[in-house]
Amino acid sequence: MTQFLTIDGLNTYYITEKGNVHAVEDVSFSLEDGESIGIAGESACGKSTLGLSIIRMVPGGKIVSGKILFDGDSILELSKDEFDKKQRWKKISMVFQGAMNSLDPVFTVSQQLSDVLRQHDFDGDYSDTMKWAVRSVGLKEDVLQKYPHELSGGMKQRVVIAMALLLRPKIMIADEPTTALDVLVQAQILNLLKGLKKEGMSIMLISHDLSTISEVCEKIGIMYGGKMIEFGTSREIFEKPKHPYTQALIQSIPRLRGTEKPKYIPGSPPNLLDPNPGCRFIDRCPHVMEKCKKDPPKFKTESGYVMCWLYE
Repeated sequence: MTQFLTIDGLNTYYITEKGNVHAVEDVSFSLEDGESIGIAGESACGKSTLGLSIIRMVPGGKIVSGKILFDGDSILELSKDEFDKKQRWKKISMVFQGAMNSLDPVFTVSQQLSDVLRQHDFDGDYSDTMKWAVRSVGLKEDVLQKYPHELSGGMKQRVVIAMALLLRPKIMIADEPTTALDVLVQAQILNLLKGLKKEGMSIMLISHDLSTISEVCEKIGIMYGGKMIEFGTSREIFEKPKHPYTQALIQSIPRLRGTEKPKYIPGSPPNLLDPNPGCRFIDRCPHVMEKCKKDPPKFKTESGYVMCWLYE
């Protein structure tokens, strides 16, 4: 298998009057053809900014440095027009966070899907393509003539996913696609994502929920304080978690059996406005050492890496 997505030393900041918010800092990982990755972590750890950086849509932010190699192109070196023409939505698409609320209430589903096709200079048959997209997400073709207020939350989420599939991209970034949905609809959306994977599409699933990620993804990246502090296969992350934060995340998942209560992580995430050097988890870690005041490098693991001095 060959690598089709490689991210190396990616840094994305939000520039503010008080300083730079280091939303994504020195993130590196790679995916091979057909693989999917889950990005997990607390709110404001940089998950969404990572996804937005890959599709080069960071409102209020700036990709400062690093490389994103995708399908043979160094996409940060492409001009905006070249990226729009060759990559955005054609090879990389995104389901944005809270996306089902982004549908325009005064236009039908058909009008909104055709707008996407028109925006990206699609030269095929609009009607056939839109029908294929809604069928791909398990909706009937008559949904095309409906307005968003006529759809349930799960149907609206499927429409937004259909919008991301229109140009048959190689990878779809899904940012919290099951948030605000009831458990039955969540299961339907997860089954939909698994079905898309079987058809050959790679997925980047951004979620707070590690159990959701485990359903879909072969690889997992754990983010904390803007950094990817652990990366590896799903099996290794769940069976042999290395970083104390990863271990705490897994211990916070409720169990179906037994009386053991889920644990929580005391303290608060770090301030990413010009953060201090050293491990970002230093104030909350039960294994803190003097050495933790220095930035940990990436120590190699069986299937990836971990940023923690315990593994020096």
